[in-house]
Amino acid sequence: MSFFGSRFVSAVAAVLALTGAAALPAQAQGLGASAMRERIDGLIPEFEAYLQAGMESFDVPGAAVGIVHNDKLIYAKGFGVKELGKPDRVNPATIFQIGSTSKAFFSATLAQAVDAGKLEWNDRVSDLLPEFQLSDPWVGRDIRVLDLAAQRSGLTPYVNDGLTGLGYDAMTLVRSLRDAPLTRVFRSDFTYVNITHIAGGIILARKLGMESWSDVVRSGIFEPLGMTSSSSSAEAIEKAPDHAVGHRQDEAATTAIPFHESFPYIHGPAGGINSNVPDVSRWLRMQLGRGHFEDKVIVSEENLDVTWTPRVAINERLSYAIGWVVTATPNGRIVWHNGGTMGFGAHVGFLPDRGVGIVVLTNTQNRGFPDAVAQWVYDRLLGNEAVDNVALALEAARGREAEEREKAAPPAHAPESQDLTAFAGTYMSPLLGDVAVSVEGGRLRLRLEDTEATLTLAPRDEDLFDARLDASGAYAPIAAMMGDEAVTQIRFERDDDGAVTRMDWVAPTLPQTFSRQR
Repeated sequence: MSFFGSRFVSAVAAVLALTGAAALPAQAQGLGASAMRERIDGLIPEFEAYLQAGMESFDVPGAAVGIVHNDKLIYAKGFGVKELGKPDRVNPATIFQIGSTSKAFFSATLAQAVDAGKLEWNDRVSDLLPEFQLSDPWVGRDIRVLDLAAQRSGLTPYVNDGLTGLGYDAMTLVRSLRDAPLTRVFRSDFTYVNITHIAGGIILARKLGMESWSDVVRSGIFEPLGMTSSSSSAEAIEKAPDHAVGHRQDEAATTAIPFHESFPYIHGPAGGINSNVPDVSRWLRMQLGRGHFEDKVIVSEENLDVTWTPRVAINERLSYAIGWVVTATPNGRIVWHNGGTMGFGAHVGFLPDRGVGIVVLTNTQNRGFPDAVAQWVYDRLLGNEAVDNVALALEAARGREAEEREKAAPPAHAPESQDLTAFAGTYMSPLLGDVAVSVEGGRLRLRLEDTEATLTLAPRDEDLFDARLDASGAYAPIAAMMGDEAVTQIRFERDDDGAVTRMDWVAPTLPQTFSRQR
């Protein structure tokens, strides 16, 4: 159950395949501003045809695209519809969730705090937020402010993100890291995690005397850039007169899904921004202006450069900086990030040495389409080898999805009937509180007492169950987002006499242990 990054590790790996390997002659690499503008203008008709064909292939209901060049939004257009089955068309001003492209906004607010003397990049996180602890005390003590957004913590990718969908608040997510296993090498391995950003947002709000990181980004970025349509709540996007509706995709259909007040907004700096093409274009203009926007300095060039600097390798041509991915291509670097919530996909990126930025916003879960169409443009503007990026991304997405369906398929041989009452009882976690397991209608059901979320357990093997969220009450929107996807797998552990003593949530992204109380 990974809400953000749309399986980001797979997505960034796919970008390598989408990036041409052959360099063109040197004269193709040194375009001036006027020649670059001519190249962009000449590419638009082919790009629009390619984008619309790709939307059909990926079954994307609607998209909005913008291109920035030479400190101007020179192209902005909407395609398709805001909601499947309804006539309202997407236009450049239509608001979308932008998912993990929010992480670069977080890194910029960190840079602003350093500019203001409120923080240092090397400050210890545990000194600023004592609630932040890791299972390895040395790593927990040594992790610094810069590490929070550099994706090199050593934690399991996406660890404990699923707690959001079960009703737990931001501070519980932060506290959950104290028991989360470190499965990678600290500061050496790329490992995509969201909750460290939540911790950073809490630190910034406390340091700046604000209620939340939403206030920090509004006062530090949105207002000075004039991003008047940008927000960070479900209420704000729902009330906006011009907004897209998110969609989830499965084998059967593409389906509109509701907004929810906690998802993705509790994750805040990790993925909680709503925006549109005109607003994101202003953000890109600031990046391309190296911290300057019109007559204002938004971020110092020195600290903005810190956010662009690679910190950990993803593979031979991709690195993660702070809230940005950096791609090395034969004819120039690309600084970018994608975003994926349960119903939206996004790409925001730029060519820092060519003065060009691109934003692609879509209203369906991110399966690789936004990155593919953006990469198609980058390669042609840079003079890299031209490939069919959408076709490659679609093939990769279908391969991943086939593997996921195989893993999630019901067991070939149904587990033997067993006495479900043996599992019934109360279990306890120091972090998540009491859990009641009961037998109802011949099936096991699990209720989290602190949040009132209920899950139904379907047997996969002896003592092993798939747990799916019930579509009831406040959890109906989250259940609609997830469809038939399991929250986690649960294994009950027995003692030597066969009595059930413990319940383990065994999905790597949601490792939790509950001891039986009675």
